[in-house]
Amino acid sequence: MREAAVEVRDVVVRYGDVVAVDGVSLTVPRGGILALLGNNGAGKTSLLQVCEGFRRPDAGSARVLGRDPVADHDDLMPRLGIMLQSGGVYPWATAGDILRLFASFAARPLDTDMLLDRLGLRKFAKTTFRRLSGGEQQRLSLAVALVGRPELVFLDEPTAGMDVGARQTTWELVESLRADGVSVLLTTHLLDEAESLADHVVIMDNGVVAATGTPAELTAAAGIDLLQVRAEPALPVAGLAARLDVKVTEDTPGEYAIAGSLDTEAIAAVLGWFAAAGAQVTAVNTRRRTLEDVYLALTAGAAR
Repeated sequence: MREAAVEVRDVVVRYGDVVAVDGVSLTVPRGGILALLGNNGAGKTSLLQVCEGFRRPDAGSARVLGRDPVADHDDLMPRLGIMLQSGGVYPWATAGDILRLFASFAARPLDTDMLLDRLGLRKFAKTTFRRLSGGEQQRLSLAVALVGRPELVFLDEPTAGMDVGARQTTWELVESLRADGVSVLLTTHLLDEAESLADHVVIMDNGVVAATGTPAELTAAAGIDLLQVRAEPALPVAGLAARLDVKVTEDTPGEYAIAGSLDTEAIAAVLGWFAAAGAQVTAVNTRRRTLEDVYLALTAGAAR
């Protein structure tokens, strides 16, 4: 069986008396995309620093492409692509020169003109980094991370500051990495981005893993939060609301919205109530909770 791209086991990171990462474990499979989510201060950056080999954990272990990311750092770096949120390049160098410089460090670099075209940067090739917009700098940072044909890419907020078109282009590029067998560990505050791209999601809160699973598993476990039922108007729905501890509204005549934590049993009870009331139900629709709903529920304490 092929080793995972990233294997983190019970990692602890401390800064004095502050525990930034408290016993976190996660796995990024080869050719998979894992999204690491969490509010600012959740421990994501500290965990990435461990995986990228920039610091040793205070406890636990990390393996990257089967190697120790600190002891084998020099051997691993040519196999990794690291996209930073900001910095790391000479601000008065042009976009084209920056990309060609990083390409020169690689044994088999990608064609720089192709990357500039793919990311919509060709017209900015002679523009200095400091004069690029935030979104353009992000696209150049992504190109720098990819130009060396890495086996594993770390993407930190890859679409921050990008417009809708550039964001969609970046998503397509990340999906093509997976198709080419490249492994990706990304952090993002855009929950729709994680839901769209990631094979697996890890949500951190106050240094620990609050939830983990595929986007579908996480949203399915959260259940249904809105049930819409069409039936006769003016039914006595106050009794239904009190019985199931849900909110029931009739926004337009005969259109009922039942909001709350609705599992299969609760949905059956709602429909049973309508049947017992002698109502003829002509339509039923549900809304499943999104990854954003799950994330906000799990990290509400951190926001407070």
